[in-house]
Amino acid sequence: MKTPSSHAQNHSIALRECLILGGLLLLLTLVMLATGSTARLDQTLYDRLLQTQNRPARDDIIIVAIDDYSLAELGKWPWPRSRHAALINQLNQAQALAIGVDILFSEAEVTSATASMSNGSSESDSGDAQLARAIAAKSNVVLPLISEQSGKGLRVAPPLQSLSQAAFALGHIHIELDNDGVARSVFLREGMQKQWWPHFALALHDLGLNIKRDLNDLGARNNKTEGDGVAQLKGSTSFAKHFSNDSKVWRRDWQMHIPYYGSSGHFNTVPYVAVLRGEVPEDFFRGKYVLVGPTATGMADAFPTPVTSNEGTLSGIEINANILASLLDGRSITPLNPWLSAVISCAMVLGALLCCFLFSPRVALVTLAMLCLSLLVASFILLRSGVWLAPSSTIIVLLLTYPLWSWRRLEAAIGFLDEEFMLLDQEPHLLPEFNPDLTIKDQTSVSTKKEIQDKLERHISAMRAAARRVRDLRQFVTDSLYSLPDATLVTTTDGNVVLTNPTAISYFQSIGMPQVIDTLVPYLFSSMSHPHTEYLSLNTDTKSTQNIAFSWWHILDLQQTQLLSKGVEVIDPQNRNLIIKSAPCYSGQKVLIGWIISILDISEIRQAERRRDETLHFISHDMRGPQASILALIELQKNTKTAIAHEDFLNRIEKAATTTLSLADSFVQLAHAESNEYRYTDLDFQDLLIDATEEMWTLARSKRIKIVTEIPEGDYPVRVDRSLMTRVLTNLLSNAIKYSPSDTTVTCSLEFNTKNLNDSIICRIQDQGYGIARSDQSRLFQRFQRLGHGNTAESIKNDGIGLGMVFVKTVIDRHFAHISFTSVAGEGTCFTIEIPVSNI
Repeated sequence: MKTPSSHAQNHSIALRECLILGGLLLLLTLVMLATGSTARLDQTLYDRLLQTQNRPARDDIIIVAIDDYSLAELGKWPWPRSRHAALINQLNQAQALAIGVDILFSEAEVTSATASMSNGSSESDSGDAQLARAIAAKSNVVLPLISEQSGKGLRVAPPLQSLSQAAFALGHIHIELDNDGVARSVFLREGMQKQWWPHFALALHDLGLNIKRDLNDLGARNNKTEGDGVAQLKGSTSFAKHFSNDSKVWRRDWQMHIPYYGSSGHFNTVPYVAVLRGEVPEDFFRGKYVLVGPTATGMADAFPTPVTSNEGTLSGIEINANILASLLDGRSITPLNPWLSAVISCAMVLGALLCCFLFSPRVALVTLAMLCLSLLVASFILLRSGVWLAPSSTIIVLLLTYPLWSWRRLEAAIGFLDEEFMLLDQEPHLLPEFNPDLTIKDQTSVSTKKEIQDKLERHISAMRAAARRVRDLRQFVTDSLYSLPDATLVTTTDGNVVLTNPTAISYFQSIGMPQVIDTLVPYLFSSMSHPHTEYLSLNTDTKSTQNIAFSWWHILDLQQTQLLSKGVEVIDPQNRNLIIKSAPCYSGQKVLIGWIISILDISEIRQAERRRDETLHFISHDMRGPQASILALIELQKNTKTAIAHEDFLNRIEKAATTTLSLADSFVQLAHAESNEYRYTDLDFQDLLIDATEEMWTLARSKRIKIVTEIPEGDYPVRVDRSLMTRVLTNLLSNAIKYSPSDTTVTCSLEFNTKNLNDSIICRIQDQGYGIARSDQSRLFQRFQRLGHGNTAESIKNDGIGLGMVFVKTVIDRHFAHISFTSVAGEGTCFTIEIPVSNI
C-alpha cells in the first residue's frame, strides 16, 4: 500500500526528470545557436518577414539605367567614354547632388584615336580625357573598384589613374552572398595592406552629406554624424573578415544587413538614352543622388535578394540604391547580440518546460503554441525596428519540449499504473465482478483481444475496469448510506459534513435546520455564547449516561471512541429521545480522515416504556383493587360473625367483577386502536350514528335522558373501520349520558362541510351536563387522566381509568379525522368530529 512518502518520492522523481530534460534542451538550444544549424531556415523566415516591410522609395535617389532600350538606341556595349562624359556633364548641368557611375573603367579605351596617339597624336581629345574632365568638373562623382584574382593573388582593380584622381572617391561594389546565394548584407569598408575603401553607396552618402571619413584610422569618428547610418554599425556590429592569399590579406568590416525597400523597379528609374538626349527635365535631378549603371538583361550584375521572388534577381545598381537609401534614412538590420539571443532562447525553453511541469497537457500545448507564435511576432516587430532575432532554433526546441516531456510522463504514468494495478489486485473484491456491457461471447474473447493490444491500451482497459469497480463501490456505499433507517452523517476531521442520507436531512429540516450539509457540525459545536449551544441536552434519566460529562466535541475525539461507539442519549428541542453515536474513518494509509455520526430516534421506544410503566402502575392499582375486594368479601362471608346479607354480598362481588372486566375491555380496545389492523369499508356515517344511539338508548332511558338526532336527508359516505368508529361514538354518547343530570337532552347532528378545499362530514354530540372544568380540558385526551365533572352543586368523579378518550383520539387520528370540543361548566359539552368524505 502506498504511503505519503512514496507520493513525495514520485514527485521528486518527476522534478528530477524535469531538471534533466531541461538541461538537455538548454544544451541543445545553445549548440544549435552556436553552430548555426538552422541558418537556412532562419534565412528563409528572414526573407519572408522582410517582404512584408516594403517602404516607399526615396525621391532623392534616381537610377539612370543602361537598359535594353538604351542599348537598342545607342548601339552595342561598350559605348564610347565620351558619351559617359556627356551624360555626366548633363547631370552636372542639372545640379545633381552626387553621381555614382557603376561602370568599371580599369583599362584605357581602345579606339582609332588611341591608335593614332600611338603614332604621336595628342590625347586631349580621347574619351578617357573627356570623361576625366567631366568627372573633375564638380568633383561629385564616385567610381567603383573591385578586387580580382590575379596570378599573384588578390589585387585591387581601380579605375584609370586619371579617372581615380578626378573622382571624389572610389568605392567597392562587392555584395556579400550568403551560403544560399542570396544577397542580404554588404561590408561598408574593405581593403588590403592597410588601405581601406568605402562601399560605393557609402561614398555617395558621404559625398551628399559632406562627410569626410578616414577609413584607415580605426579610431576615427565622423566629422558630421547627423543622418549618418554608419555610426551605429561601427559601435555595435562591426567585425572583420579576412581573405588571405599568400602574403596579401583582403579585409572586410562594418557589415550591414540591407533593409530592402522593395523589389526591382522600386526606385525612380530613367533610361540612359533619355537623359543623354535631354528628354528628362533638368529639375528632375537637382539636389538628388544619381546612380548610373547597367540593368539590361545579360549585362548587369544581378543577385537574388530577400525581396525578389524565388527566381527573380535585383541588379547591382538597384542594390546600391537600396544601400544608399538605408544609409540616408539611418536604417539597418542588426543581428541580435548572440549572448542576449541565447538568454532569450533559454528563458523560453525553461518557461515551456515549467508549463509542461505545472499545467495539464492541454494547457501546456496551448502555452507552447502561444510561445512559438509570440517568438515569431517578436521577430517580426524587432525586424521592423532594425534588429533581427533568429527564432528557428528556439522554435524547434520548443516543439521538441512537449513530445519529449509527454513521453517521459507517459512512461511514468505507465509505471505508476503497473504498480497501482498490482496493489489493486491484492485488495479484496467486495462486489461481484461483472460487466453487463459484454456478452458471454465477448467475455470469452477478452483474453484473445488483449494479445493484440499495445501496452498503453491494455493499461487503459485495466484503468477502465478499475474505475468501474470504484464507481460500483461508491454507488454501493451511497446506496447503503441512503438505505439506512437512522440519520447518518459523514464528516471531515474538523466536523464539516460531506455525506448525509435523506433521513438525516428530514430530521434536521424538522427542527429548523434545512442546510444540514456543511453547516451542521459548526452549528452544534459553536461557542458557549452561541444561542444554539443548548440545541441538545444530555438525558440523565437513563442509567447508561449517568455521571458522564458529555460535550459535543466528544463526537470528534478519538479518546471518546469507546463511549460514542455505545451511544450517548440526548433530548432535542422537540423532546425527542436520541442516541448519538460516532466512529472514526481511516484512509488506506490508516490516517484519520473523518467521522461517521449516527442519530437514532428512540422516542417511540421511550414512549412505549413510559406507557408500559403507566400501564403497570394503573393495572397494579385499579385492577388489583377490585380483586382484593372480592377476596376480602369472601373472607368476611366465611365468618358468620362478619358475614353480610347474601344479596349485598352478591352485589358487591358483581360490582368488583364488572370493574375488572371494564378495565380489561378498555385495555383491549385501546390496544386494538393503536394497532395497524384496521379494516376500512365504505359506509354511510348516519348508519354508524344511529347504531350508537340505539346501543345507548337503555342507558339514557335509565336516567330519563332523551337522545335527539338531527340528520338532514342525503348520503354521508365515509371510509372507516365500522366497529372502532361505532365504539368512538358510543364512548362519546356514554360520557354525555353519564355526566348529564336526569331529564336532559343529548343532541346528535350531521352536516356536510364544503367550505374547505376537501369536503368533509361534521358530527356533533352535545349534552346538557355538568361540563369539563377549564383546568382539566388540556388533559382530556391524555392517558390515565381521571377528570372531575360537576357544577356548583355537586362533583362527580370519573369511575374509569382514563383510557376512553385516549381511545377516541387514537381512532380519530387513524382515520385522518379531527376531533375538538367546547365545554362550559354547568351548561354542557359539545364534541365535534370532522371526517373526510369518501369518494366512492
